[in-house]
Amino acid sequence: MTEPGDGRGDLSIGRLAVYAMGAATAVLVLATVIILVLKPGPVLGLIVGLLGVAGAIAAMGYVSKRMTRNAYGRDPEDPKPGSDR
Repeated sequence: MTEPGDGRGDLSIGRLAVYAMGAATAVLVLATVIILVLKPGPVLGLIVGLLGVAGAIAAMGYVSKRMTRNAYGRDPEDPKPGSDR
């Protein structure tokens, strides 16, 4: 049986897209609930909305990176300057 991160290359692009979009949606829903519950002024509402968008982008990146590393493993180290590789 294969372990996560062993480089088996078992990644579904559809599943990756659905999980990344789901994470972004969850963050945006959270930002929306915060705005609706707190009813901040226009400036604070804009700040919360922008933080929600930034959080959604960060969540998509985190989920994508984690799923990709679980499927393919970590990148090998870059060769050092002067090495024959």
